[in-house]
Amino acid sequence: MAKRSSKAVNRKSANGLMPDKASKKIFKNKTNLDNGVQSKTLAMQIEDDVPCFPRGGATSLSRHEVDEVRAEADAEFGGLVRESNNNRRKKTLQKKNHPAEDDTGSLFGDGISGKLPRFANKITSKNVSPGMKIWGVIAEINKKDLVISLPGGLRGLVRACEAFDPDLDIETKDADSSFLSRTFRVGQLVSCIVLDLDADNKEKGNHKIWLSLRLALLYKGFTLDAIQEGMVLTAYVKSIEDHGYILSFGLPSFVGFLPKNDRTESRDDKVVGQLLQGVVRSIDRSRKVIYLSSDHDAVSKCVTKDVKGISIDLLIPGMMVNARVLSTLENGLILSFLTYFTGTVDIFNLENAFPTTEWKDHYGKNKKVSARILFLDPSTRAVGLTLNSHLLQNEAPPSLVKTGDIFDRAKIVRVDRGAGLLIEIPSVPVSTPAYVCISDVADNKAQKLDKQFQEGSNVRVRVFGFRHLEGLAIGVLKGSAFEGSVFTHSDVKPGMTVKAKILAVDIFGAIVQLTSGVKALCPLPHMSEFEIAKPGKKFNVGAELVFRVLGVKSKRITVTHKKTLVKSKLPVLSSYAEATDGLVTHGWITKIEKHGCFVRFYNGVQGFVPRSQLGLEPGRDTSTTYHVGQVVKCRVTSSLPASRRINLSFLITPRRASEDEIVSLGSLVCGVVEQVTHRGVIVLVNANAKGTISTDHLADHHEQASLMKSALKPGYKFDQLLVLDTEGENLVLTAKYSLVNSSQQLPLEISQISPYSIVQGYICNLKSGCFVRYLGRLTGFCPRSKAIDDQRNDVSEAFYVGQSVRSKILDVNGETGRITVSLKQSSCASTDTSFIQSYFLLEDKIAKLQMADSKCSEVWTENFGIGSIVEGKIHEAKEFGVVVSFEKYDDVFGFAPHYQLGGNDVETGTVVRAVVLDVSRLERVVDLSLKPEFVTRFKDSSDILPHKKKRKREANKELELHQTVNAVVEIVKEKENYMVLSLPEYNHAVGYASLTDYNIQKLPKKQFVNGQSVTATIMALPSPSTVGRLLLLLKSIGEAETSSSKRAKKKSGYNVGALVQAEITDIKPLELRLKFGVGFHGRVHITEATDGAAAEDPFRNLRIGQTLTARIVAKADKYEKNWKSHQWELSIRPSMLTDSNEIRDKLTPVAFNFSIGQSVTGYVYKVDCQWVWLTVSREVRAQIFFLDTSCEPDELQDLQKQFSVGKSVRGHILSINKEKRLLRLVLRPLSTIPNGNETIEDQSNDNVIENVFSLIREGSVVGGRISKVLPGVGGLLVEIGPHLYGKVHFTELTDSAPDPLLGYREGQFVKCKVLEVSPTGRGTVHVDLSLRFGDDVTSLRDRVDKIEDLQPNMIVKGYVKSVTPKGCFISLSRKLDAKILLSNLSDGFIESPEKEFPVGKLVIGKVLSVETLSRRVEVTLKMSSGSGALKAQMNDTSSLRVGDIISGSIRRVESYGLFITIDHTTLVGLCHISELSDDSVDSIESKYKAGERVKAKILKVDNERHRISLGMKNSHFGDDIEIQTPSKLTSDEDEGDKEEGEGEEVVDRNGQMDNTHKPNSDHQSQVEEFPVLAQVESRASILPLEVSLDDIEQADMDVAVSWTEEHAAVADTKDEKSKRRAKRKQKEDRELEIIAAEQRLLEKDMPRSAEEFEKVIRGSLNSSFVWIKYMAFMLSLADVDKARAIAERALKTINIREETEKLNVWVAYLNLENEYGNPPEEAVVKIFQRALQYCDPKKVHLALLAMYQRTEQHKLANELLDKMTKKFRHSCKVWLRRVQSLLKQHQDGVQAIVNRAVLSLPRHKHIKFISQTAILEFKCGVPDRGRSFFEGILREYPKRTDLWNIYLDQEIRLGDVNMTRALFERAISLSLKLRKMESFLGSAFIEEVS
Repeated sequence: MAKRSSKAVNRKSANGLMPDKASKKIFKNKTNLDNGVQSKTLAMQIEDDVPCFPRGGATSLSRHEVDEVRAEADAEFGGLVRESNNNRRKKTLQKKNHPAEDDTGSLFGDGISGKLPRFANKITSKNVSPGMKIWGVIAEINKKDLVISLPGGLRGLVRACEAFDPDLDIETKDADSSFLSRTFRVGQLVSCIVLDLDADNKEKGNHKIWLSLRLALLYKGFTLDAIQEGMVLTAYVKSIEDHGYILSFGLPSFVGFLPKNDRTESRDDKVVGQLLQGVVRSIDRSRKVIYLSSDHDAVSKCVTKDVKGISIDLLIPGMMVNARVLSTLENGLILSFLTYFTGTVDIFNLENAFPTTEWKDHYGKNKKVSARILFLDPSTRAVGLTLNSHLLQNEAPPSLVKTGDIFDRAKIVRVDRGAGLLIEIPSVPVSTPAYVCISDVADNKAQKLDKQFQEGSNVRVRVFGFRHLEGLAIGVLKGSAFEGSVFTHSDVKPGMTVKAKILAVDIFGAIVQLTSGVKALCPLPHMSEFEIAKPGKKFNVGAELVFRVLGVKSKRITVTHKKTLVKSKLPVLSSYAEATDGLVTHGWITKIEKHGCFVRFYNGVQGFVPRSQLGLEPGRDTSTTYHVGQVVKCRVTSSLPASRRINLSFLITPRRASEDEIVSLGSLVCGVVEQVTHRGVIVLVNANAKGTISTDHLADHHEQASLMKSALKPGYKFDQLLVLDTEGENLVLTAKYSLVNSSQQLPLEISQISPYSIVQGYICNLKSGCFVRYLGRLTGFCPRSKAIDDQRNDVSEAFYVGQSVRSKILDVNGETGRITVSLKQSSCASTDTSFIQSYFLLEDKIAKLQMADSKCSEVWTENFGIGSIVEGKIHEAKEFGVVVSFEKYDDVFGFAPHYQLGGNDVETGTVVRAVVLDVSRLERVVDLSLKPEFVTRFKDSSDILPHKKKRKREANKELELHQTVNAVVEIVKEKENYMVLSLPEYNHAVGYASLTDYNIQKLPKKQFVNGQSVTATIMALPSPSTVGRLLLLLKSIGEAETSSSKRAKKKSGYNVGALVQAEITDIKPLELRLKFGVGFHGRVHITEATDGAAAEDPFRNLRIGQTLTARIVAKADKYEKNWKSHQWELSIRPSMLTDSNEIRDKLTPVAFNFSIGQSVTGYVYKVDCQWVWLTVSREVRAQIFFLDTSCEPDELQDLQKQFSVGKSVRGHILSINKEKRLLRLVLRPLSTIPNGNETIEDQSNDNVIENVFSLIREGSVVGGRISKVLPGVGGLLVEIGPHLYGKVHFTELTDSAPDPLLGYREGQFVKCKVLEVSPTGRGTVHVDLSLRFGDDVTSLRDRVDKIEDLQPNMIVKGYVKSVTPKGCFISLSRKLDAKILLSNLSDGFIESPEKEFPVGKLVIGKVLSVETLSRRVEVTLKMSSGSGALKAQMNDTSSLRVGDIISGSIRRVESYGLFITIDHTTLVGLCHISELSDDSVDSIESKYKAGERVKAKILKVDNERHRISLGMKNSHFGDDIEIQTPSKLTSDEDEGDKEEGEGEEVVDRNGQMDNTHKPNSDHQSQVEEFPVLAQVESRASILPLEVSLDDIEQADMDVAVSWTEEHAAVADTKDEKSKRRAKRKQKEDRELEIIAAEQRLLEKDMPRSAEEFEKVIRGSLNSSFVWIKYMAFMLSLADVDKARAIAERALKTINIREETEKLNVWVAYLNLENEYGNPPEEAVVKIFQRALQYCDPKKVHLALLAMYQRTEQHKLANELLDKMTKKFRHSCKVWLRRVQSLLKQHQDGVQAIVNRAVLSLPRHKHIKFISQTAILEFKCGVPDRGRSFFEGILREYPKRTDLWNIYLDQEIRLGDVNMTRALFERAISLSLKLRKMESFLGSAFIEEVS
């Protein structure tokens, strides 16, 4: 280091202790900063030009060179002295004559030689320079900066951007106000570097010092080699990882890491950007990582090692070093440290905080001390040190006193002559040193302090300031300092009245000074009640005025001189907590909005006055009554201190409205216009209330709102207005169609809003985002990032206040009342046409209002209907079209642009016929089209008006709602924001679609051109609600060809037919994407890949990147979807690649030449709900109706799986559409080809009928879907083709079933057999179908299709068709009916035929007569002797055998059993209650109903008494189940002739033999498919019973009596054990029994294959039990993937309302992944995260916990429990699971968990939790702890008898008799009522005694 000049050393002042003015500048080595003051970046990179010395103390200059430098410095200094004025010359001479004075404002460095300096280094505002490194302590943390307390009482500022290094990526601009406070703390020691000094010289010596905490500047010059273990480094937390923190030192060459297991580093969690200190533990030099430990003790004790060659750049403020005393100075010490360096310690940084005058005796030469670096200046190499005991421990000294505190007995420790006093202030807990400068000792100039004050004496002192780094208070002894209420800023309180003197007046206000010298600002608006143009004339400098303090913030005081505020006697409102309801106070208006005013009070408190509380009349503007800055008296109506919200009112005494005047928010009202103002419309509502409609709320469209307002006149009536809000007595209304139409869905409270729903609303504010208002004051906030899809657009330009919007609810916070919404069009697009519909409706209203004003007629609009043809004359031809005039209407004109002329050459005066496309009623203009396709579609119409309605019906006859159609743009109306479309496929019907939507009204619109093809959905058919228009919703938009693509095509060097080498860029199922040349793209259609028959997957051998030879066959069709992605159509067919002349012929367009019946092949490209779409070639498409793909219902159900995209399908052409180039195919060949092989272009009715006959013929089997179940005996209507239906007659549903319609539903797929196809007279086809597929002889014989098949006395079956008073008609077949007279219905009297023979009942009778010519058949049902064969068959018990299984219907339900009518007979059997089930049946009436179908087993047949005993137990049904009917029962004679196993021949009703009833028959195998596995013997024998059909009701009563008499004897013989078991079973819960029974049935009859499981699942889609069994079945087959697939199917299939069932499947899925996952932990976590999205999170967590505990994964269980206790801290069950886990694992910590749970759980759950914890302790823990828990809650609730009972139960269960008796004694001594004591101790005491 360079030596200092001796002159410079001697120029020191004796006043080294007080911050006096610095003397003249001495010579110092200049540093080239490269204009560092202007540039912070260069200022931060200060270079040290002084050479570094490799050895300590020596210099690189020779002795002669040093002498020359000194002489040059002296000469320069002398020149400066000579240039000064006379006064300065005198002062210089005085300083020379007083060598005791020295310059403490300059710094000297180390390398001192010769005479030592007299004073220690100290930094002042004069000698602080950029690049200096200083140690400081954070004194204040503000929103945008940090205040650092520096040595010597200086204060520095750190901007927020300078608090972090740039590599941390911390955006301080966007950070909230608490970001700095979260990262730093007051009292934190930091190392800083000086960036710049403020150039403001208004106050000398009081410059601002700008600092930086960036480590990149502090550690400049550091390298990894210079860092050694044991060093203390400061670092930023860059990121937080699982095992520790990644640290940044501001240098890119290395990073740091702080492990988390080093728990001694801090007690709190760290945040990104936080500064911390750590000791270097180890260095990984290969990976350049430094491992630190932030143990506070280690950091505070770590001393920097003495390393050879250490540079001053490696010294950092705060470093602790070992030093030795070189010498003592007058105000400090000079020390030597680290061998090469010297530094000084001033007297305020000594080890003793109270150094006396003998302080030098404690520091002898060469004494070793520990010190920390306080500051260092690289330019002068000056180093300051500190010995402060607090700073040595790396802690800031405590601040035990506050500014303004007064201490009466402060002790003088030392008197510094000419400088000041060192005083000991008696603070608590330890004394605080204070220093009083000589200028603050007395009001007058103090002299000879040593005589005036004595050491050890007491004085009265007031704290004036505090040096945080030294822990030194600044005191004052002046008498004036103890006078007045305001001494410092802390004494100033908001609202207090003060006197102040005006110091200065400027354009921003006045600077005033309080009596104590504290300065304040009086803003210009607060200088007077009114606006002051020239404040300098009213306020004179030096005048004293009275002010009131407005606020105090960060030592900035603002006052007001408004007379109303200064003289106000009302209470002062200075905090939100003081805002109580009803408080009346003064404030001043700060802002005026449309919806109210903002009022400010003292200390920044602000409130809001809604418009309803302003006291304004309806329609009155707020700004005309109030102005900003006005002082107002207001009343607090409500306040929320936590949310910092205050609602105010200017109505001090508000009037209460009557109940009749109150209108609820959200209701629809009608109103009459009273007045139209510039702000809106005032309406009279319900004749007693007024409301206001703002201009923006007159319409959803911004442009229409002003038109509607201009058209409104007083007296106009609004039919529907929505009440949005109330403002006092005034209603806020809206006429927006969107809000009125959705009034029922608009929310009024936050509880009515559900997340992810779409809610209609309107924009109410656009500050810092979009505020969406609903009803009342319910408002949602949309951040800027959620407002629009394109973030490049500005939100304020995309929306306007009052705009109607659709909002998607993203988040609802009930606690804070905040609603977050999204306005992005991608998520809030309209799903209907209400937007354009409201436009047309309002346009119609405005037109009517304008016509009423002008008294014009509306008749002209009736003659110009949409789509009608009008006749007019060309009035004028212009550049953009022609104007047409009409003879009848002079003021109505038509306009047809050139695009709509259709190529016609029109001249002025020509009469033309045109079609009306659109009508503008406001402008009286009609948009016309002269295109031939429009005009010629009505070529048969000669007149316009008479055929208008007919044409509309023709145009719209095939249009349906929600139908997707292809449309062509005809007219684009940019101004009106809609366009006119035509539908070519529907006779060019005219429709309208909107160009914009609610949320994108102000955004750029999608551009459309005339003729462009678009896809739209029909949303509204023409009706009065749509003003007669067809409304469409655009679905996808085909882009027009751009100019750039046209230029590209012009530049193309390829032609059709050229061969190219192309590279495959993408392979799709139906095409190859290729690129060739420079920027050219093409595609190869799948039909252009191979020759001949279509191959399956022709692209399977191709790969992306492969090069192919292809031929260009055509240019891409611009109207095709995604046509821009390729410009050329290519082919790679081998025949196209041959170089021959035939290629040119192949490239010519192929004619659309197909014939009916031709076989073609195509590839599937789409499958929708009804059609399978194929591509036959690039231009030709084909479709297959879904019912033509198969006749099997299972295959029709899985249509998507059967036809995957890209699959090759071959079919036969059924119909052809040349215009659309569309074929309809069927998979099976046609039986006949109509009209030979001709191609059918126009499918007329005759052709359609012929095609149907060729596809469907008698006997063919087709697939169908039930369209409708017809009532009565109508049968079914089945869809078998597009717009083709067949009818299934009631008799063709099944073979003689009592209820044929059972099991059929609408939408069900069925397999049908065509019986007959016949054309009708109306040009349609009638098809008769049958669902009967029985091929056996019996089923064929039972069918009577022709009347010739009937013979008298023949037994027939039929269904009752209708019933009349004279009899009934029955259907024998689909073509044959029969009549039954009333007398032939029964042998007995029938009182009510309608009840006995309901429609649809199956009857068996005998043919009486047949008239072939008249087709009349008469049947009888009598069982008289004349019909012996029928009666014998239906009433013969001999045909029944014991053990047969029969089916029947329940005739009657009695308490003792069921009466069952056997099918096809008149026999009735009894099933006793004991034979109903293997389990006991407690309520037979609730389980069985009359008419229910059942099956039973014949237990006993008594032929003599005609009684049959039946059984329905599962144990009665073995593996071979046969349902016997009389038609299948054999006689005794036949039975004896047959041997076992041969089968049986059955005699049918006609006496013919039937050999179809064999053990291996289809019916038997079907019954055996699901056997009931039960083997229990029968326990009862029931006598047979016969009931005749003609007297069934009376017979039932007789049987009941006889059965009751005989049943007594049978019941007595029942086993007693069965009785007891039945009685015990009856006591069980009914619900549990049903569930158990279902599970038992499944377990007994468990499916054995996947097919069986699928059949069971179809009947129990929502049963998790079945799904889980299915999964278990697949796991038993080791098919884990199939089990996973089943679980996924179950989760998609089970109804969303079945939460429990879904949860069961999720639990099973978790168990599956836990067992078979790879790895199990990750698989379980994935399933767990998915389950949380669908089920109750708490239940899912508990299920996962149970699985972990069951599988003994204790570590995972404990981790999960830790998360659960945080997430569900209010759940008692979760905390109990935590306690239970600890007890089961025999771990300690139960008490800690209990303490945490009590703090987290609500108070009403404490008793439950503690009592359950105590029970757990008794069961699996320590009983003593359980007793302590019980004792604790009983101490608080001594009379809770339920707790005593639980306590006693646990002691009784434990078995400690003495403890139990003692507890009973305590319980007996309770002061309870007698009845309560008996109920409490009775049962417990008896149990204990027993």
